[in-house]
Amino acid sequence: MRLGVQAALVDGRLVPGDVEVSDGVVAAVALASGNGRGIAAPGFVDLQVNGFAGADLIHADRDGYARAGEAMLTTGTTAFQPTFITAPEPEILAALRAMPTEGVGPRVLGAHLEGPFISPDRLGVHDPGSRRDPDVELLRRLLDAGPVSQVTLAPELPGALELIDELLVRGITASAGHTDAVAAQAHRAFDRGVRTVTHLYNAMRPSTARDPGIAFAALTRTDVVVQLIVDYHHLAPDTVRVVWQAAAGRFALVTDAVAAAAMGDGEYRLGSRPLWAEDGMVRGPEGQLGGSALTMIEAVRNLHELGVALEDALAAASTLPARVAGRPDLGRIEVGAPADLVVLDDRLEVQRVLVRGGTVVTR
Repeated sequence: MRLGVQAALVDGRLVPGDVEVSDGVVAAVALASGNGRGIAAPGFVDLQVNGFAGADLIHADRDGYARAGEAMLTTGTTAFQPTFITAPEPEILAALRAMPTEGVGPRVLGAHLEGPFISPDRLGVHDPGSRRDPDVELLRRLLDAGPVSQVTLAPELPGALELIDELLVRGITASAGHTDAVAAQAHRAFDRGVRTVTHLYNAMRPSTARDPGIAFAALTRTDVVVQLIVDYHHLAPDTVRVVWQAAAGRFALVTDAVAAAAMGDGEYRLGSRPLWAEDGMVRGPEGQLGGSALTMIEAVRNLHELGVALEDALAAASTLPARVAGRPDLGRIEVGAPADLVVLDDRLEVQRVLVRGGTVVTR
């Protein structure tokens, strides 16, 4: 089957020609195509999805996951990490056991545990009563309850480095976030094996000229991928531009989506916390930002609008997050790679989505 496109994102470049798909994988690229339309990109990989289309994933059943997955597909997302924020242990255990690993549309890569081992000073919308100091036994109980692919923790907390060791032994991504770490503490974590930072600048120590904090420390490291929410609410446009100039090639888009994504204004929940969405901004009960209503295709458009080349913005939504998730087989278009693909028109509207070579969205 040919896609009928005029170009495809191959190895970071938009290569003219059509793409052929067979038996669930990419069979050929750069095929002659006289009347192709649109471009093919790797399906988007979202590392941080708390909820979508009205479903709060920490409490969702299979129907809720299916509803969220169907809506994510229409925005180009073909793989994601269900994200469970800080909550009581029984609640996280139940969420991990209830998380489906297939049959929801996009691939489920494994859970992203955003907490509970986070800084009491950088909670954001997380429940302060459920935050915990680093505890290896608690971490092991959580990891044994279901497939986990990423854990966000505050690396400056006593005992956090031992948690990082446990995660690395198990092949799980350790990410720094919701943290008050100074630069020296950040570098110790990066040297220990932390290779990414959750929603850079948000819920972390502010960076100043004499106190660079974890954000500036991460930007100095060529071995650290930074994750950003580019919705124009979490970060100012100039902040995004500066980060891109410092970290192009290690910049991963995430949505941090909550149940309000693909819905509209109104009241929602994130775990035990009430949220209010208005004009695309989501806030918690104390007025702090509480996730987003962003979708991955919107994040791509926003990053491109800020002057980033289209091929780079698409890679930031696919190749880079797939690498963070430990799935280098995803987020790429090349012969033999899984045919998880999105076809976009010249306005960057999603026209078609394929997962495992099968068309799941068409317009």
